[in-house]
Amino acid sequence: KDAINTTIINFNNEKMQITWAARELFHNENVSFSYTFDEGKHKVWKPCPTYLLDRDYNSGCLFKTEGPTLAISIRNSNGSEELFSKKLKSDFYIKPNPPENVTFFWKEDTVTVSCNKPERAVKCLRLELQYKSTFDKEWQSRTSRCCRVGDQGFDSRKCYSFRVRLKRLVPHCNIVNYSSDWEAETFWMNGTLLDSCDDDRTSESNIVIVLSCLLAVLLMMLILLILLCKWQRLQMSVMPAIPDPKYIFADLLNDHNGNLQEWLDEADHVVLQTKLEYEEPECITEAESQHEDEKNSDKQGPLEKILAFSGMVENSDLKAAQIACLIPASDTVASFAGFHILMNDDVYVTL
Repeated sequence: KDAINTTIINFNNEKMQITWAARELFHNENVSFSYTFDEGKHKVWKPCPTYLLDRDYNSGCLFKTEGPTLAISIRNSNGSEELFSKKLKSDFYIKPNPPENVTFFWKEDTVTVSCNKPERAVKCLRLELQYKSTFDKEWQSRTSRCCRVGDQGFDSRKCYSFRVRLKRLVPHCNIVNYSSDWEAETFWMNGTLLDSCDDDRTSESNIVIVLSCLLAVLLMMLILLILLCKWQRLQMSVMPAIPDPKYIFADLLNDHNGNLQEWLDEADHVVLQTKLEYEEPECITEAESQHEDEKNSDKQGPLEKILAFSGMVENSDLKAAQIACLIPASDTVASFAGFHILMNDDVYVTL
C-alpha cells in the first residue's frame, strides 16, 4: 500500500487534485476514492465528487480544499477492501495561481516588474521574471521576494519577451517544488509594449527589402545606360547618319522655290566669280612677273644672260609649279614635281 505512487496538487489552497497510475497499479480494476479533512476518531469520509479518467478507468479525483490536514483512501470497486491510504498536510502541496495585475516600469536600461500580493502566505512566495531578446536562444531568469523584481542592462534597440510566475519556497513551505503557470507573455522595446517581436523583425526585413530593391533599380539603370551608349556607338559605326538635305539645299527651297535651273545658274555664277577673285589675280601676277623678267633679260649683256640661263635651269621645278597655277583647258594634263595631274572644266584635280 505504501508503494503506490500518487501525485498531489493543492491549487492555491482552493482545490485538491490527486492522481494515480490506474492501469499500472490496478490491472483491469476500477477503484473508488474517498477523502476527509476531519481529525480524530470521528471522521466523515466523502466520496470523490469528480473522477479523472484514463481510458474509462478512474485515475484521479478533484475536490475542494477544506483544511490543512487531509486523509485519503483508495478501495476496490465495491469498497470492501482498502488498497491505499495516506495522511498529509495539504499546505505542503500548494501550487500558486499566476500573478495578477502585472506591471512593467522602465527607466533607461532598468526594468522593474511588480504584481498584486496574494491574500495568503506571501512569505512563502517568490516572483520569478524571465526575459530574452530576439538575439537570445535561452531565457534569462531573475527571482525576488513577492511581489517585485527587476533587472538592468536592457538595450533600447532590442525587442524583449517577458514572462513572470510565482514560485513556492522549498522545503520551508512546500514538499514539492511547485510554481504557478506563466503569466501571458508580453513584448517590449524601449519601454513600448508591442504585439510581437516579429513586428520588429518585420520592420527590419522591410527596410532590407526596400534598400535591396533600390540598389537593384540603380544597378539596372546603370546597366541600361551603359548598353544604350554602346548601342549608339554600334549604330553609328554600322549605320552612319545620313545628312538632312533640307540644310544642304536650303537656298534652293527658300530663295528659288525649288527652281533647280535657276539655282544651278546662280551656283555657276558664284563659282566663276569666286575663281576670278581668288585665282586669276595670282596667275596674272605670275604672267606679268614673267613678262617683266623677259624684258629685263633682253637688256642684260651676254654674260648676264648666261648666268640667268643657268639660274633658270636650276629653278625649273619652281617654274613648273608657277605654270601649273594657270587655269588649264578642259581635261588638261598638268605636271608638278614629276607628277601628272588631270584637271577638268571645274578645276577638280584627279590623281
